[in-house]
Amino acid sequence: MTMRDTAPHTLAEQALVDELKVRARVRLNRARREGLAGAERLRDALHEVARGQGFTDWEHARRVLSGLALPGDDMGSFWHAPRTGMLLNLWFSSYVQAQTVLQQQGEGFLLPYRRQCFIVQAPFIEALGVNPADPGWAAAGHDLVAAYGTPVWRGLAWQRLRASAGMG
Repeated sequence: MTMRDTAPHTLAEQALVDELKVRARVRLNRARREGLAGAERLRDALHEVARGQGFTDWEHARRVLSGLALPGDDMGSFWHAPRTGMLLNLWFSSYVQAQTVLQQQGEGFLLPYRRQCFIVQAPFIEALGVNPADPGWAAAGHDLVAAYGTPVWRGLAWQRLRASAGMG
């Protein structure tokens, strides 16, 4: 297993937010160089980058990726991707129901989606660009709702964020 295959579980609390800020600045600078920025400002680029990661706007992304969202808050669609639509998964409106099924099954990965939860298998996690064999999953009990905001969650979210930029 290479270093790229495991999540860096020592990420600073703001690393995910900082990554999106960098992406927004790069996007804005590129648009300005190419003469396409028009009246676009950094704030606009931040909103666009946040929407590209499954959040409604910059504030939503900042709150969720900083670990500040509260139970029941909209977690966005960060842990979902269009290319995963053909893979089987189980959807739940209640976290308690999802957690019970995960415990009964003894396998799978419980992920948040907006105000719901869903359980997926390893191919889904791989399609997100995250390593399903990463030790962080075991540390999180394969439950990213329960692990939300922890260093382990940040490490797995970092893999997801890097994969979404094609950085693997």
